[in-house]
Amino acid sequence: MTPNTKALWQMHFCVLLWGFTAILGKAITLPAMALVVWRMGLVAAALLLFPRVWRGLRALPARLWGIYAGIGALVALHWLTFYGAIKLANASVAVTCLALATVFVPLVEPWVTGKRFEPRELLVGVAVVPGVALVVGGVPDGMRAGIVVGTISAVLVAFFGALNKRYVEHADPLTVTGVELGAGGLILALLAPALPWFGSPLVLPGWQDAGLLLVLAMACTLLPFALSLVALRRMSAFSAQLAVNLEPIYAIVLAIVLLGEQRELGPVFYAGVAIILAGVFSHPLLTRQPPHKPDPAMLGTAEAKSLD
Repeated sequence: MTPNTKALWQMHFCVLLWGFTAILGKAITLPAMALVVWRMGLVAAALLLFPRVWRGLRALPARLWGIYAGIGALVALHWLTFYGAIKLANASVAVTCLALATVFVPLVEPWVTGKRFEPRELLVGVAVVPGVALVVGGVPDGMRAGIVVGTISAVLVAFFGALNKRYVEHADPLTVTGVELGAGGLILALLAPALPWFGSPLVLPGWQDAGLLLVLAMACTLLPFALSLVALRRMSAFSAQLAVNLEPIYAIVLAIVLLGEQRELGPVFYAGVAIILAGVFSHPLLTRQPPHKPDPAMLGTAEAKSLD
């Protein structure tokens, strides 16, 4: 196996692990608030075991501490709404909504990073509108609140993704991820009284939930982050972005196989999903821009990134 082929398989394995995050979010019985606080806390604590992270923390200026903590708060709200959407609807609906991040990035990124606005990128937004309509019409009425919350999660991905692109090069990716997740989890716990719909952060997990949380934090967050950093050294931008864009497909297939979610969702929903994912994959062609490799800090703090 050549190094490039090995890197490709490594990245697809990472994407498969990210696909499991939605499945675990459905399986864990904790409310969304407690789930996110525990997940962020466990990953941040694990990162503190790396001497490289401690060296990075000592070298980090106070200004960057504040910036990464603020981005971490957005990451925490993204995960909160992502898992909130899973609790309100199901895993398939949540990851489909999150794929809409590609639609919001062209609107958010120029404002955050100063990048020139490209009107052609709005073609993606126009292209997926029929898909969104089919997704909304293809779910039971009781799940539509999950679509709203999931869409908010996609907007938050666009914001913290743009901010990470602007500031990630100022520090080591592991250090950035540690600060964002540690500070984000703490800030989210402090904000919990203002967000009562998502439950309390003080809920202690039972043995089964504790085991699933460890799998979520270590096997589906920390492991794919570290492995993806290795794989990205050998992959082209196109191959890396294509692999990452497959994450919603992996997650939806896993939800069908493991959770039987196709019994809750009809053909109309899956037709809408197909249109949305077609828009995601056609984004580089519609905008005539080469894809960029995913940012290391993005790989450490989000699933279903689908960002160019």
